Amino acid sequence: MGNDPSTEDVGRGGPLPDGSYDVIVVDAQVEGDHLVVEVTLLEGDAKGSVVSVGATAAVAGYADPIGLLGETGVLAVAEGRPRLTLDR
Repeated sequence: MGNDPSTEDVGRGGPLPDGSYDVIVVDAQVEGDHLVVEVTLLEGDAKGSVVSVGATAAVAGYADPIGLLGETGVLAVAEGRPRLTLDR
């Protein structure tokens, strides 16, 4: 995942800084041809913040977004662009 990302207004009022963050999936849904996954950050200054990450549904490869709920992973942000990798 990682297309059409959004990391605005995270934590203390700005975009999420570059780095790696442990996350848990709290919501996932298909919107048109995109899969939107919301994750909660589990560490750092923005701990508890929710970040939305999107990908085309075909790229994401998940038929049932509800199956993603509760999954853990790492959200890596480089140059302001997030990439979500699930632990599964």
